[in-house]
Amino acid sequence: MALATVLSRAAAGLGAPQVFVEAHLSNGLPKFSIVGLPEAAVKESRDRVRAALLSAHFDYPPGRITVNLAPADLPKEGGRFDLPIAIGILAASGQIPTGRLADLEFLGELALDGALREIRGALPVVVALRGEGRRLVLPHGNLGEAGLVRGVDVLGAEHLLEVAAFLRGEAELAAPAGRCDAAASDVSSVDLADVRGQQYAKRALEVAAAGGHGLLLIGPPGTGKTMLAMRLPGLLPPMCEDEALVSAAVHSLSQSGFSLRHWRRRPFRTPHHSTSAAALVGGGSRPRPGEISLAHHGVLFLDELPEFSRHVLEALREPLESGTITLSRAARQAEYPARFQLVAAMNPCQCGWLGDQSGRCRCTSEQVQRYRNRISGPLLERIDMHVEVPAVPKPVLRKPDPTAETSATVRARVVAARERQLGRQGALNNVLQGRALEQRCRLDEPGHALLDTAMERLQLSARSYHRILRLARTIADMAVCESIEAPHIAEAVQLRCLDRQSAA
Repeated sequence: MALATVLSRAAAGLGAPQVFVEAHLSNGLPKFSIVGLPEAAVKESRDRVRAALLSAHFDYPPGRITVNLAPADLPKEGGRFDLPIAIGILAASGQIPTGRLADLEFLGELALDGALREIRGALPVVVALRGEGRRLVLPHGNLGEAGLVRGVDVLGAEHLLEVAAFLRGEAELAAPAGRCDAAASDVSSVDLADVRGQQYAKRALEVAAAGGHGLLLIGPPGTGKTMLAMRLPGLLPPMCEDEALVSAAVHSLSQSGFSLRHWRRRPFRTPHHSTSAAALVGGGSRPRPGEISLAHHGVLFLDELPEFSRHVLEALREPLESGTITLSRAARQAEYPARFQLVAAMNPCQCGWLGDQSGRCRCTSEQVQRYRNRISGPLLERIDMHVEVPAVPKPVLRKPDPTAETSATVRARVVAARERQLGRQGALNNVLQGRALEQRCRLDEPGHALLDTAMERLQLSARSYHRILRLARTIADMAVCESIEAPHIAEAVQLRCLDRQSAA
């Protein structure tokens, strides 16, 4: 009888709880059992590990093999436990020494020939190892993303034989080549100066970028709504290291994985209007991050907003307020971050030409109202700005504007406004609530009078009232004003056109 314990990590949302892989060898009829709440992919490790050990010319124990993945009540999934199971069997059978195992953790999926395959969700494991004092051995394909985390010693291997030689002290494993610290990759390839006209919409886009506010663009087809939305990431400041690590960790858990070329680049997610609720907010029997989590610290663009299913859009209401999404299932629960900036676009009516000078729109007022009612009032209230994007005159389209501001110019003002907010309250204006909102958004008497008049005439709710206060605070920060004045309130009210249209 022999026993060996190897350390590994499971996946639980953005967390990576410790897993003890205990390999026990005993006499008896040949049998390989894995216990500890393994899912189908983990149970299949028996065949992958056996083939890998034989292909690498190790002795496969002839008796009974029992592998326990502790704690037993934590669900285990994926092929990440192949390598620690193989190491545990080799250590328990005396084919490799156990001296180094206490200071190492292992992750990796094995091919049948013993090669190590890249796994999904390696970055959250590396983040969880900070401060633990142990080194992590994982497939060479995961070294790039693992090297993004400071303070963790990560080693990469391409084959099971390399890991065995390292544990015997006969060879060293590869280390990450170096960190990718270039923040310049965050700069978008599209520029705000490419958009002809639309000065009012550009101003709204700058306000949205400065305060992290949500934005709904309303206008006929071809007026530049999508162009404006695509240029918002280029107006945002580069992500700091902590923001970039969280964003990369979420992408590491997704089906497509994380690519190093996206390091420190603001996410820009554009799901199709046929997207399901599970794809948008996350879900599945094993809860995975959805589009709102993949857009964390970035932009979520919903084009043709009324074409989305009603229950899909309603699922956005809680994440827009809390900045997180909790996915609860019968067997497990996962929480993912979802602090995204929502930008949406829609036509003014079903045909799209309401208000056009050509008069081609034939929609009745009932049809227009029915089209707009596809978006619920509570969701609209949670979007800070509703801005009309009218058709651009042909002379403006033909002539380039030499005075048009570039994204770099606007970004400098956005960064300055955000620094004022962070220095004053430690957060952007769009998340101000409660007492902090009262303290930071004090109005002078003309501002109070104007806002009271707007509340009465437009029949605004308390939520809309607070949205206007946050918007006015951002506009005041852009104007380098300590207090909120009446012109800032007036512009904030003007940036919510649907409130005015509903009152009319």
